[in-house]
Amino acid sequence: QVQLVESGGGLVQAGDSLRLSCAASRRTFSSYVMGWFRQAPGKEREFVAAITWSVGITYYADSVKGRFTISRDNAKNTLYLQMNSLKPEDTAVYYCALRIGAIGTTPVQYNYWGQGTQVTVSS
Repeated sequence: QVQLVESGGGLVQAGDSLRLSCAASRRTFSSYVMGWFRQAPGKEREFVAAITWSVGITYYADSVKGRFTISRDNAKNTLYLQMNSLKPEDTAVYYCALRIGAIGTTPVQYNYWGQGTQVTVSS
C-alpha cells in the first residue's frame, strides 16, 4: 500500500503563485507515473499534469501549460506542482495520484490517491 499526502494549498489572489507537494510513503514500483488532478465544486475531476518517475517525462493539460510545472525529487519520494499566474478558474481541490504504468490522463487509470488540498484563487 502507498500513502500519498498533499500539502501547500491555500488562498491566494489572481496572478500569485503556489507550490503543492505530495509525499509518497515509500518508493514503490519499477515503472510508475505520478500526476496531479483537480476537482472544482460541481465538476468532474480533471487531469492537470503528470510525470514519469524514472525519466521525468512530463505532460500537461492545455489549460495549465506554460503556467504550471510538475517535478519530482527522487531522494525524497516527493512530487511537486509549481503553479504560477494563478487564475480564479484554477480554484479546486488538488489531488496527487500514482499510476502503475505509462502516463495516463484519466482518473480511472490511477491506482493510489491522496486526500487532496484546497487551492482558492480570488479575483
